[in-house]
Amino acid sequence: MYTDPRPQLEDQSLDKTLRPKRLEEYFGQENTKKNLKILLQAAKKRNEAVEHILLYGGSGLGKTTLAHIIANELGKDIKITSGPAIEKIGDLASILTNLQKGDILFIDEAHRLNKLIEEYLYPAMEEFSLNIIIGKGPSARSIQLEIPPFTLIAATTRISLLSSPLRNRFGATFHLDFYDDNEIEGILKRSSKILNIESEEEGLKEIARRARKTPRVANRLLKRVRDFAQVHGKGKIDKKISQDALQMLEIDELGLEPVDRLIVKTIIEKFQGGPVGIETIAAATSEERDTISEIYEPYLMQIGFLARTSQGRVATNLAYKHLGLKSPKDTQKKLIE
Repeated sequence: MYTDPRPQLEDQSLDKTLRPKRLEEYFGQENTKKNLKILLQAAKKRNEAVEHILLYGGSGLGKTTLAHIIANELGKDIKITSGPAIEKIGDLASILTNLQKGDILFIDEAHRLNKLIEEYLYPAMEEFSLNIIIGKGPSARSIQLEIPPFTLIAATTRISLLSSPLRNRFGATFHLDFYDDNEIEGILKRSSKILNIESEEEGLKEIARRARKTPRVANRLLKRVRDFAQVHGKGKIDKKISQDALQMLEIDELGLEPVDRLIVKTIIEKFQGGPVGIETIAAATSEERDTISEIYEPYLMQIGFLARTSQGRVATNLAYKHLGLKSPKDTQKKLIE
């Protein structure tokens, strides 16, 4: 799936190459950047570790990039891990005791942290100490490890799955939203310059329109269009080359892939436009429930093709229009039920 916003193996080297180093190089999320700048400058003036930060939003919107930028702005090291990777108390202790004063600990997929690990993380976040029990039974004893003041940056795509006690311990919470086409175009211009890709503005605009408002998807499509331009063109990305390349990839003018269209068509043709539950959609399309809810549905809702109601998902008039179908008269009624 070219428009899957989740990180793929091929994205690893690309992300490192194209990742901005400073806030002024980071496109989009203007309000978040302004607040972060104040937060970082204030911490520098007080010579203190920055407050713990929670970043949430869809995949590919720049949460990991922001964590690296914060570390660069502070001139501190960043240690990277993920919720599923911290399986035992020993794993957490090893990570925390190797931090230096002011370092950044970045935990991706924080909503998948083990609840027992969370309990040990609380005093580390609040008091910069870690209480560990050694031994079992009557001979068990507790030792307290002191930890240098550090900043925890947690990232999640599903903030509702974070426990309230954990959420409440973050001093700053930022929501990363989808980007607009102009911001994506700015990212593509920067990426094409770094990758030495010859491109025209109209060619990049065509990619930006179909990048699902997500930087990671935009950079991935830029690579695919570059390949197409080198094989079927003269290596230069113009409007025609972009259109032909994206058509070959079956990505339409709104960035929809065949599975996106299948989901919307299934709701319209098999279930009279909805409402229909996500489990039923998954069964009817042979796609996994989580894949639909985490990858396809957020963008379809963002562009106004799907709506959630108390009874299930409903296809909107925009979806009917895009597919060239006549919408029923009761569509609006379904949306407010």
